[in-house]
Order: sequence, then structure tokens, then C-alpha cells
Amino acid sequence: MITIFPTLFEPFSSESIVGIAQEREKVRIRAHNLRDWATDRHRTVDDAPYGGGAGMLMKPEPLVAAIEAVAGAKGAEREGRRGRVILLSPQGRRFDQKMAEELSRVPELTLVCGRYEGVDQRVIDLAVDEEISIGDYVLCGGEVAAMVLIEALTRLVPGVLGNPASLESESFQGATLEGPQYTRPAEYRGRVVPEVLRSGNHAAVEKWRVEQALELTKARRPDLLEDERRNIPPASSPEGEKNGKVEP
Repeated sequence: MITIFPTLFEPFSSESIVGIAQEREKVRIRAHNLRDWATDRHRTVDDAPYGGGAGMLMKPEPLVAAIEAVAGAKGAEREGRRGRVILLSPQGRRFDQKMAEELSRVPELTLVCGRYEGVDQRVIDLAVDEEISIGDYVLCGGEVAAMVLIEALTRLVPGVLGNPASLESESFQGATLEGPQYTRPAEYRGRVVPEVLRSGNHAAVEKWRVEQALELTKARRPDLLEDERRNIPPASSPEGEKNGKVEP
């Protein structure tokens, strides 16, 4: 990623799942200091916006130069462009699990961490492939958002998680959230683990989990179920097929 605070990523990229993934050489994370591409003695990367307004904007010269040095040039010829360049931005497409799965298959990503009031539009036009937002709220910069992307993508890389099967039942993998889960002890402060989970009946356990996930999703995120219904194509009628009315 490209940032003016590269040291923020040092503890993040060396701990937990992300750190393990780097140790196993499943992913490689590098934080580039944008100021290395500044050309003045003060290493300036921001300036006041044309037309006035609050705050400062990130200048195009150092940021475009940094992106091209790290990821190659953008354009029809795409000479040397490696992977995809993503600007973390409130104006971007909303990040979700489906996008995480898509991006986890891209061999190389360059994440650009904005700061101040934003970046000069010419940076986006000349050097950025896509803008992504992690939610409808304002952060001080793109570093935390970049960490969200890195962690979400890293855990999807084959060989990173100890038990790959755990991905299959997680929230947002399908149309539902993940239901309630329990571990030992069987009773704690008067609350008992549901008997079905202690029964050893795997079919009953699976049925309970599906039902609980559905109920939880209805209560907290009914929009996920609506989205799933909209994505289901209408069933073809046998009569329509017989009359040749169904397009292939």
C-alpha cells in the first residue's frame, strides 16, 4: 500500500492471521512511504484546494509517481501495470464479502491510503483502477480501511486458515448471518448450552444451526434475505418451454 504513515502497518502485518500468512509466504505486504516521491526539501504531499474550501488535498505529482513506481502505468497500453490499484475512498463501491472473494483472487493489489480532505481528481483519472469504501462514515485516512481489506482478503487465501471448512459457515458466505455458537462449560451463570448441540446428532445440529441463522438474519439483517431473493432467476414454466417462449 501507499501511505504517509507506513509504520502503522508494522504491528498489524506481523501479528495474528496476517502475520502467520506472511510467515508462510502466502501473502506479501509492503507499506510504501508516499513522501519518498515528494520532490521538495519538506517532502510535501498536500496543498490547498483550488476554489477554496476546508482542509488540504493530496497533490497529484508525488501520488501518481508513487503509484506508477509501485504498480506500473495505467492506460490502454497498461505498460507494466501489475494487478489492480485501489483508492480507499468514501466515494467508492461498498466493500462486502463478495468483493473480498473477488479481490482475493487478484495476484497483486496496490492500496492507496488517502488523507486530509481527499486526493486530487487527476490521481484517480490517471492512476487509480477502482475506489472502494468500507462504510458510510468518515475516517481520518485510508490506513484503517486498508487494514480491513487486507485482513478480509488474507483469510480467504488458500492455506492461511488452519481449518478451511470454517469459511463455509461464516456470516455473509451465503444469504444469512452465522447463528449463535457455544463452547465449554455446558452451564454458565444459569445459562445452558442448547441440548441439541450436546446430543451428538449431527443432522439435528445442522438443522438447528440453519434455523437459528435464518431467525437471526430475519431479526437483524432482513436485507440480506431480500438481496438473495432478487438474485434468484424466475423459474421457467414447462408450458412456456413447450411453446418456445423461453429464451435460451
